[in-house]
Amino acid sequence: MKRCELIAVICGAALWPLMAHAQQPAAPKIGFLGGGSAEGFEPLAEAFRQGLREGGYTEGKNVAFEYRWAAGQFERLPRLAIDLVSRRPAVIATQTLPGALAAKASTDTIPIVFVIGEDPIKVGLVASLNRPAGNVTGISNFMNVLGAKRLELVSEAVPKDARLALLVNPNNPNAGPDTKELQTAAAALGRHLEIFQASSERETETAFAAAVERKVGALFINTDPFFFEQREQVVALAARYRVPTIYPFREMVVAGGLMSYGANFPKAWRQAGIYVARILKGAKPNELPVIQPTNLDLVINLRTAKELGLNLPNTLIGRADEIIE
Repeated sequence: MKRCELIAVICGAALWPLMAHAQQPAAPKIGFLGGGSAEGFEPLAEAFRQGLREGGYTEGKNVAFEYRWAAGQFERLPRLAIDLVSRRPAVIATQTLPGALAAKASTDTIPIVFVIGEDPIKVGLVASLNRPAGNVTGISNFMNVLGAKRLELVSEAVPKDARLALLVNPNNPNAGPDTKELQTAAAALGRHLEIFQASSERETETAFAAAVERKVGALFINTDPFFFEQREQVVALAARYRVPTIYPFREMVVAGGLMSYGANFPKAWRQAGIYVARILKGAKPNELPVIQPTNLDLVINLRTAKELGLNLPNTLIGRADEIIE
């Protein structure tokens, strides 16, 4: 073999692995639009990644992510959604109702998988639960329509003349409608409902102090990623000011809160991961019905009840799905 031919063969052999690698298709990209922060979402992120793995996808291996976080500043979500869409992800997963609405307003072609607490038909995300239509589907925990039940449960834990209060994040669009619904629910129980607002750590501290000044006997924490992310602070304040409190998330009771009632959020995010994997494999959003929780759990922390000096009725304890002692 001539020397120039030999060099050509050697160079070709050396370049072949590089050429073969370059010809491999790029990993599909998942866009993630979050209303909270990466740090606060991490407890649920693992459940989402688990669902993806069950569908055959692992972040950094055969799928890539583009993250956008609003860090509680929901007014940023429309701009973040537009930027995310410009990156041309294969599918977008969204956290919170404002995130889902911003994503839907930004694209009618890229599939969107949401996890929200509201009724997706009522807020205009889908036309039907069984046949969502369009490019949007996901999981609705209906957390925000459980407010009346939570108010009823916490009312059972405190004296009948105890004043009730609600803590909401005024920056979340759910604050207005949830406040109205809960005021109606409180009136049906023959109770008045005080309203306190907080969207920062300092405001949360101020709200608890004000609740104590108003002699609030029980507090209801509204569904919001800010309160979930600040659960350590919220639970610590409830303990410090000795305010019996009901939460929308089990994780807050595990952290020392009194009680929670609602769906299992890690399970919801695992299902979202499964849906995203199915879409990456070719499924259409309108073929995937919106999933609702089949179980709603009442979780009670008896240790916290004892520290608060509460003698919870046996009828309430007997209905608990999980007791933390």
